[in-house]
Amino acid sequence: MNKINKICVCGAGTMGSGIAQVVAQNGFTVIVFDVNEEMLLKSKSSIGSSLQKLSEKAKITEQQKEETIQRIIFTSNINDCVADLIIEAVVEKTEIKQQLFDALLLINDDETIFATNTSSISVSGLSNKKKYAERFAGMHFFNPAQLMKLVEIIRADKTSEEVIKTLVALAKQIGKTPVVCNDLPGFIVNRVARPYYLEAMKILEEGNADIETVDAVMEATGFKMGPFKLIDLIGMDINYSVSNIVWEALNKPERLRPSIIQKNKVEANELGKKTGKGFYKY
Repeated sequence: MNKINKICVCGAGTMGSGIAQVVAQNGFTVIVFDVNEEMLLKSKSSIGSSLQKLSEKAKITEQQKEETIQRIIFTSNINDCVADLIIEAVVEKTEIKQQLFDALLLINDDETIFATNTSSISVSGLSNKKKYAERFAGMHFFNPAQLMKLVEIIRADKTSEEVIKTLVALAKQIGKTPVVCNDLPGFIVNRVARPYYLEAMKILEEGNADIETVDAVMEATGFKMGPFKLIDLIGMDINYSVSNIVWEALNKPERLRPSIIQKNKVEANELGKKTGKGFYKY
């Protein structure tokens, strides 16, 4: 297996920050890269706040908090992104992701592993005809990455077994539960979860129950979070994008048609917690 010492996380949003924190907490040097300086400042603040809460709850010591912070480097210079493993967590646009990986390929050596945290874009499609294809895989964390144990390790068409073994071992090392799957629309979780979201929005659209009732019923039956609360947490835009990608990849079956309610909210920039309003107000 490849030896992983330094990890670079590209994208300083909620997911990228969460991944960086959990990796740094487990002893790895982490580079957090983003072209947006404001995002880097927010990432540094959110990670610091998260670690402070863990310290106050005695989940980590004050020393562990400080050591974790010291292991994280924030940068807007792509030339700093040299690592044993690079985890991409930028916007869900194929062209942007490929451009980023192409640029990273030029400054890293032939041993560097490239992983995408995409929740729905084809991993094989991202690495098709690329020099890094054998060293490329999906490593899909779930929000919030600091708490959620599951990580989907996605095998693309040309991913080497050595890379899969390395990512599985790393996931275990940082306290996660890895599940390996082949590259398919929505992978496992987002494929299975589509009806959870879509049927809830269909119930709302048909006027058969309101948002609060649907969430309360699902939580009462054992789900930790109702579909509407979960969409607001994930982000309306991200959830809607995944629905569209899965729907189109499966030849647009009617049962998986994205919701017009969700489309309207995305267009109104009512994206959930990150904008202060989605299905709920925050």
